[in-house]
Amino acid sequence: MSETEKLQKVLARLGMGSRRQMEGWIRDGRVRVNGRVARLGERVARQMRIMVDGRSLRRRSGVESPRRILLYHKPVGELTTRSDPAGRPTVFEHLPRIEKGRWIAVGRLDVNTCGLLLFTTDGELANRLMHPSSCLAREYAVRIYGEVTPSMIARLEKGVVLEDGHAAFDRIEGLFESQAANGWYRVSLSEGRRREVRRLWESQGVRVSRLIRLRFGPVRLPPGLRQGQIRELGATEVARLYRAVDLEPAWPRRQIAHD
Repeated sequence: MSETEKLQKVLARLGMGSRRQMEGWIRDGRVRVNGRVARLGERVARQMRIMVDGRSLRRRSGVESPRRILLYHKPVGELTTRSDPAGRPTVFEHLPRIEKGRWIAVGRLDVNTCGLLLFTTDGELANRLMHPSSCLAREYAVRIYGEVTPSMIARLEKGVVLEDGHAAFDRIEGLFESQAANGWYRVSLSEGRRREVRRLWESQGVRVSRLIRLRFGPVRLPPGLRQGQIRELGATEVARLYRAVDLEPAWPRRQIAHD
């Protein structure tokens, strides 16, 4: 009997999107296997014909598409979406073209947040990195407008209840000597809920005036990488990122740098 794999995993490895996105496509009836509408959770063999939105996907032996990872220094004002009806700039407009698959954003940064944003063509890697069970640390530099007291920091590290449940920072560290009403802090947390850093601080009656992501798991924002610039991860960085989510390392095809 031919070896089979779950359909959503195959689509993710082909670079179509994260596994969670592929599950949505299957539920929406966008995927067919051997001419019939696919079922969520079904397994497919290599010889089966897969179609997405009426287009056949080619599957070859070995690695189906080059697995690559980009690090982008996102500026304020760009949306983490493929397109915007209002015509606002998006992070995908600056990425290099690829022959197979497509770039998948690893999580999101809101329009007013800048800093490190990862992209990959490996949907399985993206799924692992974004899954809550990975518990990968996210680290941010944050400027707070308002007085920050020791008791406030203690509450934020112990945890507070937000509208979507309990949340807490793993660590809060003051960065610079500054006026009490406008101080910089380094914070880290091990989940990526929507606007979580801002909502945690706002729960204490202060306001985030600037937010920069410095680290995602083992990957740090390089000091010399300016806003709007891209760098492809090297072999050592790629291996470290794959191992952080218990996947076999894959090597980038080539190095690029874009302004």
